[in-house]
Amino acid sequence: MSENATNAADEIIYYSSLYRHGLDEKRRLQIPSKWRPKQGEVELTLIIWPKGTQQEACLLVLPPEEWITLVKKLKAMPFSDPKAEALRRLLGKKSDRVTTDKAGRICLPENMAKAASIDKEAVLVGLVDRFEIWNPDRYDSASLIDEELAPEAFKLI
Repeated sequence: MSENATNAADEIIYYSSLYRHGLDEKRRLQIPSKWRPKQGEVELTLIIWPKGTQQEACLLVLPPEEWITLVKKLKAMPFSDPKAEALRRLLGKKSDRVTTDKAGRICLPENMAKAASIDKEAVLVGLVDRFEIWNPDRYDSASLIDEELAPEAFKLI
């Protein structure tokens, strides 16, 4: 194998840009081709994610390696810590796993789509190592807050 060749396990996907896609009647959503591994189907973890005062603002989507990292962090937390237990319960009940089909779509579970108010259209926002799925109106509101935080946020790098 040449230096430039990579196998599927070594493939690195960066989630960048913003996409707007429609959902079909079965709540299937197209994942951008740049965000899908070359080997085809992949299992993603969806978490109903809070933003600001909204307890169920959007769906956070974790690729397998990011889900494994989160699970390791959760397992390292003490069982005697009530906050850690609450977090484990919340993530347990507010998450689900979905697999992309051969066409590169995922089917949003009904309860998750309803919680995040995702119906006919969704905005997919890249977060470099993961991405979010938003109701377009909710995203517009959240985006205004992001713009306000931008000057301070960019100081982090």
